[in-house]
Amino acid sequence: MTKTKKILLTVFALLLLSAVGIWYYVFVYSKTNHRDVTKERGIEITATQLVQDYAANEEAANKKYLDKAIQVTGEISEVKQDSLINLTLKSADALTNIYCTLKPNQPKPDSGAVVTIKAICTGKLTDVVLNEGIIIKK
Repeated sequence: MTKTKKILLTVFALLLLSAVGIWYYVFVYSKTNHRDVTKERGIEITATQLVQDYAANEEAANKKYLDKAIQVTGEISEVKQDSLINLTLKSADALTNIYCTLKPNQPKPDSGAVVTIKAICTGKLTDVVLNEGIIIKK
């Protein structure tokens, strides 16, 4: 076999292996490997305090909350639903709130209700972002 054919065969094999790996992650792994926050003890905090912690020092807040289960209590300012329910919890900061995506089959709460949500903190963009949430208390 010539050197060019060996290189092309190696590149093709690597591309095929990469494609299989990406397919597995997208269609198998990501659908079955989610954290179950119902079994984790969450760090209890109010929506206002969580936003204040991130506003004061984002790096320190990430060390404390990032990828951890947190239990946040606050007033719902907005409820949206597409395939999942997305909530926005008010804070004292007019520009930053908490954006939470609930797990499937969660009850849809009303805007203006005070709720406690347990979810995984994934950091701060414009808002503090929580995912895989469940409603603990309405």
